[in-house]
Amino acid sequence: MKRILISACMLGQKVRFDGGHHLINHPILKRWQEEGRLVPICPEISGGLATPRPPAETQCKFPILITTKEGLDVTPQFLRGAEKTLEVAQREGVVCALMKAKSPSCGNNQIYDGNFTNTLTDGAGVAAAELLRNGIPVFNEKQLPELFAFIEDSERITA
Repeated sequence: MKRILISACMLGQKVRFDGGHHLINHPILKRWQEEGRLVPICPEISGGLATPRPPAETQCKFPILITTKEGLDVTPQFLRGAEKTLEVAQREGVVCALMKAKSPSCGNNQIYDGNFTNTLTDGAGVAAAELLRNGIPVFNEKQLPELFAFIEDSERITA
Protein backbone atom coordinates (compact mmCIF):
# COMPACT_ATOMS: atom_id res chain seq x y z
CA MET A 1 0.00 0.00 0.00
CA LYS A 2 1.54 3.29 -1.16
CA ARG A 3 1.76 6.05 1.47
CA ILE A 4 1.39 9.75 0.70
CA LEU A 5 2.73 12.67 2.71
CA ILE A 6 0.06 15.39 3.02
CA SER A 7 -0.01 18.93 4.35
CA ALA A 8 -1.85 18.65 7.68
CA CYS A 9 -4.03 21.66 6.82
CA MET A 10 -5.54 19.63 3.97
CA LEU A 11 -6.88 17.13 6.51
CA GLY A 12 -8.64 19.90 8.42
CA GLN A 13 -5.96 20.51 11.04
CA LYS A 14 -5.90 24.18 12.04
CA VAL A 15 -2.20 24.73 11.44
CA ARG A 16 -2.19 27.44 8.76
CA PHE A 17 -0.55 30.76 9.57
CA ASP A 18 -3.98 32.34 10.19
CA GLY A 19 -5.10 29.52 12.49
CA GLY A 20 -7.30 28.00 9.80
CA HIS A 21 -7.17 24.90 7.66
CA HIS A 22 -7.55 24.03 3.98
CA LEU A 23 -9.60 20.83 4.20
CA ILE A 24 -9.90 18.95 0.93
CA ASN A 25 -13.11 16.98 0.96
CA HIS A 26 -12.50 14.34 -1.72
CA PRO A 27 -13.69 10.72 -1.58
CA ILE A 28 -10.35 9.25 -2.66
CA LEU A 29 -8.46 11.22 0.00
CA LYS A 30 -11.05 10.18 2.60
CA ARG A 31 -10.59 6.53 1.62
CA TRP A 32 -6.80 6.84 1.76
CA GLN A 33 -7.06 8.44 5.20
CA GLU A 34 -9.30 5.60 6.44
CA GLU A 35 -6.78 3.10 5.04
CA GLY A 36 -3.94 4.80 6.94
CA ARG A 37 -2.14 5.80 3.76
CA LEU A 38 -1.90 9.55 4.49
CA VAL A 39 1.00 10.86 6.55
CA PRO A 40 0.15 14.40 7.74
CA ILE A 41 2.75 17.05 8.47
CA CYS A 42 2.95 20.81 8.76
CA PRO A 43 6.55 21.79 8.03
CA GLU A 44 6.14 25.20 9.68
CA ILE A 45 4.78 23.73 12.93
CA SER A 46 7.45 20.99 12.79
CA GLY A 47 10.06 23.71 12.43
CA GLY A 48 8.94 25.43 15.62
CA LEU A 49 6.50 28.11 14.47
CA ALA A 50 3.23 28.72 16.32
CA THR A 51 -0.35 28.93 15.11
CA PRO A 52 -1.45 31.54 14.40
CA ARG A 53 1.71 33.25 13.16
CA PRO A 54 2.50 36.21 10.93
CA PRO A 55 2.49 35.41 7.21
CA ALA A 56 5.95 34.78 5.78
CA GLU A 57 7.35 34.89 2.26
CA THR A 58 10.61 33.96 0.58
CA GLN A 59 12.72 37.09 0.08
CA CYS A 60 15.71 35.41 -1.53
CA LYS A 61 16.29 31.86 -2.76
CA PHE A 62 20.13 31.81 -2.77
CA PRO A 63 20.94 32.14 0.04
CA ILE A 64 17.49 31.34 1.33
CA LEU A 65 15.82 34.09 3.35
CA ILE A 66 12.24 33.89 4.59
CA THR A 67 10.77 36.75 6.60
CA THR A 68 7.49 37.98 7.97
CA LYS A 69 6.02 41.20 6.61
CA GLU A 70 7.55 42.97 9.63
CA GLY A 71 10.99 41.66 8.62
CA LEU A 72 11.43 38.94 11.25
CA ASP A 73 13.77 36.25 9.89
CA VAL A 74 12.02 32.87 10.16
CA THR A 75 14.44 31.04 7.84
CA PRO A 76 15.79 28.73 10.59
CA GLN A 77 12.30 27.47 11.45
CA PHE A 78 11.45 26.91 7.77
CA LEU A 79 14.71 25.01 7.19
CA ARG A 80 14.21 22.89 10.32
CA GLY A 81 10.66 22.14 9.13
CA ALA A 82 11.94 21.11 5.71
CA GLU A 83 14.47 18.74 7.29
CA LYS A 84 11.84 17.19 9.54
CA THR A 85 9.44 16.83 6.60
CA LEU A 86 12.06 14.88 4.65
CA GLU A 87 12.84 12.73 7.72
CA VAL A 88 9.15 11.83 8.13
CA ALA A 89 8.75 11.14 4.40
CA GLN A 90 11.75 8.81 4.36
CA ARG A 91 10.86 7.08 7.63
CA GLU A 92 7.27 6.47 6.47
CA GLY A 93 8.34 5.37 2.98
CA VAL A 94 6.04 7.76 1.13
CA VAL A 95 6.02 7.64 -2.66
CA CYS A 96 4.90 11.26 -3.13
CA ALA A 97 3.44 14.27 -1.34
CA LEU A 98 0.30 16.39 -1.58
CA MET A 99 1.16 19.84 -0.30
CA LYS A 100 -0.47 23.27 -0.13
CA ALA A 101 0.08 25.38 -3.25
CA LYS A 102 1.83 28.76 -2.97
CA SER A 103 3.10 28.16 0.58
CA PRO A 104 6.68 29.23 1.39
CA SER A 105 7.10 25.71 2.80
CA CYS A 106 4.81 23.52 0.73
CA GLY A 107 4.31 25.18 -2.67
CA ASN A 108 5.57 22.86 -5.38
CA ASN A 109 5.79 25.12 -8.43
CA GLN A 110 4.92 28.68 -7.38
CA ILE A 111 5.32 30.70 -4.19
CA TYR A 112 4.65 34.29 -3.22
CA ASP A 113 7.40 36.65 -4.38
CA GLY A 114 8.35 38.20 -1.02
CA ASN A 115 6.60 41.54 -1.46
CA PHE A 116 3.40 40.55 0.40
CA THR A 117 1.26 41.71 -2.56
CA ASN A 118 -0.20 38.27 -3.50
CA THR A 119 2.18 38.13 -6.48
CA LEU A 120 3.42 34.67 -7.42
CA THR A 121 6.79 33.64 -8.78
CA ASP A 122 8.03 30.30 -10.11
CA GLY A 123 9.73 28.10 -7.57
CA ALA A 124 9.11 25.68 -4.73
CA GLY A 125 8.77 26.22 -1.00
CA VAL A 126 11.61 24.96 1.17
CA ALA A 127 9.97 21.70 2.32
CA ALA A 128 8.65 20.87 -1.15
CA ALA A 129 12.07 21.62 -2.66
CA GLU A 130 13.74 19.31 -0.11
CA LEU A 131 11.36 16.49 -1.05
CA LEU A 132 11.85 17.09 -4.77
CA ARG A 133 15.67 17.16 -4.37
CA ASN A 134 15.40 13.76 -2.72
CA GLY A 135 13.30 12.20 -5.48
CA ILE A 136 9.86 12.50 -3.88
CA PRO A 137 7.31 13.97 -6.31
CA VAL A 138 5.16 16.79 -4.91
CA PHE A 139 1.63 17.61 -6.05
CA ASN A 140 -0.66 20.44 -4.93
CA GLU A 141 -4.42 20.59 -4.43
CA LYS A 142 -4.97 21.73 -8.02
CA GLN A 143 -3.17 18.58 -9.26
CA LEU A 144 -5.38 15.90 -7.69
CA PRO A 145 -6.00 14.10 -11.03
CA GLU A 146 -2.22 13.89 -11.58
CA LEU A 147 -1.71 12.62 -8.01
CA PHE A 148 -4.40 9.96 -8.39
CA ALA A 149 -2.92 8.83 -11.73
CA PHE A 150 0.59 8.71 -10.21
CA ILE A 151 -0.59 6.49 -7.34
CA GLU A 152 -2.62 4.27 -9.67
CA ASP A 153 0.37 3.86 -12.01
CA SER A 154 2.79 3.13 -9.17
CA GLU A 155 0.44 0.50 -7.72
CA ARG A 156 -0.05 -1.14 -11.12
CA ILE A 157 3.72 -1.35 -11.62
CA THR A 158 4.32 -3.01 -8.23
CA ALA A 159 1.24 -5.27 -8.34
